[in-house]
Amino acid sequence: MANLSQPEATNLAAGQNPPPEQQLQDHLEDHAFSFSPNITLKKLPHLSDYLQDLQPAGPNPLDHNPFFHPSDGFYVNKSDIVLRQVACRLSPSGTIASPSHHLAYIRAGPRKQIFFDHCATRAAIVTCGGLCPGMNTVIRELVVGLWDLYGVRQIYGIKAGYRGFYSIHPIELNPKMVHNWHRRGGTVLETSRGGFDLTKIVDAIENHGFNQVYIIGGDGTMRGAVKIFEEVRRRKLKVGVTGIPKTVDNDVGIIDRSFGFQTAVEMAEQAIHAAHVEAESAVNGIGLVKLMGRSTGHIALHATLSSRDVDCCLIPETEFYLEGKGGLLEFLEQRLKERGHAVVVVAEGAGQDLIPRTTAQKEERDESGNMVFLDVGAWLKTELKKWWDREHPHELFTVKYIDPTYMIRAVPANATDNLYCTLVAHSAIHGLMAGYTGFVTGPINANHAYIPLADVAQAKNEVNIKDHKWEWVRSITNQPDFVKSKQNSV
Repeated sequence: MANLSQPEATNLAAGQNPPPEQQLQDHLEDHAFSFSPNITLKKLPHLSDYLQDLQPAGPNPLDHNPFFHPSDGFYVNKSDIVLRQVACRLSPSGTIASPSHHLAYIRAGPRKQIFFDHCATRAAIVTCGGLCPGMNTVIRELVVGLWDLYGVRQIYGIKAGYRGFYSIHPIELNPKMVHNWHRRGGTVLETSRGGFDLTKIVDAIENHGFNQVYIIGGDGTMRGAVKIFEEVRRRKLKVGVTGIPKTVDNDVGIIDRSFGFQTAVEMAEQAIHAAHVEAESAVNGIGLVKLMGRSTGHIALHATLSSRDVDCCLIPETEFYLEGKGGLLEFLEQRLKERGHAVVVVAEGAGQDLIPRTTAQKEERDESGNMVFLDVGAWLKTELKKWWDREHPHELFTVKYIDPTYMIRAVPANATDNLYCTLVAHSAIHGLMAGYTGFVTGPINANHAYIPLADVAQAKNEVNIKDHKWEWVRSITNQPDFVKSKQNSV
């Protein structure tokens, strides 16, 4: 986080709030704050950008909350930013050589002035897409935060994902109802894929009188949230829209990580341990574990690093092949000769180009429009058995295949993710209350920031196979560099 504060002169008496006109002028000046030439601050949408007559609702009620004692530095001001990159390289002269230019985001947190009166605020919370540890915690913390921090009493849950806006009556939520939700896996509000009808959704938001919308979901959900924000802005509605990214795969870009990821890695490590026990207890045993990761291998990578029992980690970001010199089968044969067992971890998106598909399978899509992946774990198990029967027809061999996908998705969040869920939920509330809209909140270099929804919806967080973490994986597993091996064999 960077703080570029400068003295703010005022002639107000102690404890006196400026008139609404001055408050709005202060906000507009905040938007126009001048930064160092080598820092670009990402502009964040605000309701005042398209509602010209918008006035602040007054001072932040946290001033009078018995559990908070706001002091200097408690409220975030115009000069508090979070830098996208904090690691720098110095030139021989001692100046910063790279990066020469810094991208910055507005720091998340409570503001002195808010733009929603608690009596008139009607908040809607929706969960979309697949399950992820921590979804219920985020819902709980949104409800409790709105209720206890800002005095909001009209809080509603939208059931069954995006389609619930226009097909199911919203349910009222309160702290007593959601008290123990953080101990439960899944989402009590229920979820679904698809059902995105922009006109119907925004019509429902307008008809129900919602003026704050909290959307919890993955990258596809965030793309939908961008469209909702844009339509709300086009209609000039006083409705704040924020996205809270949810993905077990940790494939949402810009932010450090998404909630549920650490719980997923913890559960994945347990599956790897079970596969290792099975493989070690058999003659020529292979434990095969398929983990989540359609386009990124973060869970497989981190679980491999945590476990230290994995012999080969296969992820979507790098190719592998079975047959020939330097291939997976040659590597596993050597491993079985040396140790008598092996453990292979494969992300669901790895090796999809190797699996034979029918014409119909090539065209198949799920309700979110994603290509339907074939089961790489089941395919790999079959190929391993074919290989052994062909090369060693009279020797014992077994493959124990474990797919913990739905076990991982369905568990409650662990302690670390529960804390993360609280921080991200409260940051989202503070942002909407301050009048910001069309944003996502999440940690950047461990500091929570507000990021434009459109930026997050387009960004990807793929494993960098040139990074030290992937090299660390290969040093632990001793697996070959399949790309180099394939090039050398050509």
